[in-house]
Order: sequence, then structure tokens, then C-alpha cells
Amino acid sequence: MKFGVIGYGYWGPNVVRNLTSLEDSQVLAIAEKSPTARARAQKAYPGINVTPDASDVFSSAQIDVVAVVTPVWTHYELARAALLNGKHVFVEKPFTSNVAQAEELINLARKKNLKIMVDHTFLFTGAVKKIWKLLDEGTLGKLYYYDATRVNLGLFQHDINVLWDLAPHDLSIMDYLIKASPEAIVATGQKHLNGHEDVAYMTLYFPEKVIAHINVNWLSPVKVRTTLIGGERRMLVWNDLEADEKIKVYDRGVDITSREGVYDLLVNYRSGDMWAPQLEQAEALRQELSYFVDCISSGEEPLNNGCAGLRVVKMLEAASESLNKRGALVYL
Repeated sequence: MKFGVIGYGYWGPNVVRNLTSLEDSQVLAIAEKSPTARARAQKAYPGINVTPDASDVFSSAQIDVVAVVTPVWTHYELARAALLNGKHVFVEKPFTSNVAQAEELINLARKKNLKIMVDHTFLFTGAVKKIWKLLDEGTLGKLYYYDATRVNLGLFQHDINVLWDLAPHDLSIMDYLIKASPEAIVATGQKHLNGHEDVAYMTLYFPEKVIAHINVNWLSPVKVRTTLIGGERRMLVWNDLEADEKIKVYDRGVDITSREGVYDLLVNYRSGDMWAPQLEQAEALRQELSYFVDCISSGEEPLNNGCAGLRVVKMLEAASESLNKRGALVYL
């Protein structure tokens, strides 16, 4: 599968590195506006055509797939041009800047029988694969809550707020793990430095009394990547910064019974074992790109396709509306 990559800034080098290491893929061209980044790409890959013009990638009859690894406000135009030129598209998260753009790209891809994959890399980590398996097997029991914290100092974005920058990771994971769509969203936040919210909180209400909360922040003195998932039977902690035991499952919970004829509830706290399941050790981005090549070859629809990207953009758009209304409840 022959790829053209647009964007060689922060994430682009990782995409190119993984594509060039796969047996079933080859990078023919890299398009990048920055002369410094172009020089870096040319030095690292002297055999690849490096160009300042993205249209060189679209117009090449040899290229099958275009990877769009650029700021979100450019995704729609670049992905649309790639699809119109008959190329499959791998696009950085978030998929697009709004719902209308995402829907148009999905319809265009269907019309041209082309595949879209949105780069929701975390779905291919050993941790998320294991959590999905535990939830699917009913290890945690009926789901109660999903609570994610993703905070650090920087990197400040100049075109989007902290929700659009960091929350897509957690929203894509949550969308994959929770087998339901949120009914309503509340978001609050504040701008301190560059006109965009740099601290934000997002609450999502699901059917069956499931609640999710996401805390994202560019102004934290420490880096935190922790997710808590609580169920009726067990609870789980995922600390992505842990080197070894990233996931810990706690056999802890609460049993509530009612005494006959008395209104008081009896609360029994359950405290059992904790265990850390073994996780698959492999680079998630490499697995994701290999999976996309397989999907294109087999005709299978990727799990992180345009529709998955659209669901995340819908949540972000609703969160933005709530944010602008200082925390008003927005129904999806």
C-alpha cells in the first residue's frame, strides 16, 4: 500500500517511521510547508520525495492512501481533496472542526468506495484492549461511572482549546468502551493565557445511569493520565504513566440492602483482592496503521472509521456549545 503523508511536524515523523517499517506499506511522498521540517524529513528519508505542496501528494497516480497529519482546521479540505482524487484517508484526531464537515467526508468516501480511518491511537494500546475485554466479559459488572484525568503543563495550541486538543483521546476511548451514546453533555472551563480555554471539565450523561467525567488541563504542574472505571462488581484504575502495572482491578464495591419495615439502608463495603492483568506490549500506532492497511486490502470497515470520528466531533461540538453557555446542559 503506497502512502503520501501530509504534515511532518509533531506527530508526522511517528506516522512516517511506522509506515516505512511495515512490510505492506511504502511512503512515496511527504508534503510539509515548513522548510525546517522538510529538511528534517529529507535527511531522515533521502529516498522519499519531500515537497512543500500537498497537491503533489493528491495528484500522484502511484499513491493509494493519504495520511493527513496537520492541525484540525486543515483536515476537512485536505481529506476532501484526497477522497476526490480517489485516495483512502488516514486523518489525525479530531476528525474535523465540526459535524457538517465530518458528515460530508463520510458520504463522499461511501460514494467513492474509499476508507477513512481517524487516528484514535489509544484504541490499539494493550491497556484499552484489556479494558474492553474485561468490560465485555462482565468482570466489572454493570457500569456506574467513567472518570478520566488528562493534565500537563503545555503544549498550548493556538487554533483550538484544551477540550479539542486533549479530550478526543478520552472521548474516543470512552466511545469504544461504553456500548451506548451519551444523551447530554455539560462542559465548563476558563481561558487564562491565549484566548482559548486551557482548563476544562466535561460531564456526559449516558442511559442506564452511567455518568462520565473528563478533566483536561494545560496548566497542571504535573502530568497525570489516569482513568477510573467503576462497576457494580469491581473497579478499575488505569494509570498510563505507570511503567509496569498500568491497569489495576480492585474487587471492591458496595452492597446495599434494606431492612424489612425500616427505611434505613444497610451499606456493606466489600474489600477483596487487587490484581494487575498482563498487557500486550506493542506500539499502538504501528498496530493501527497495519490494521488500516489490512482493512483496505480486505474491504473491512475500520472500528475507528469516519463514523467513530464523527461521534467524537459531535461530543466536542456539544461541549463547545455548553462551554459558551457557561455549563448549560446540551442534549445530543
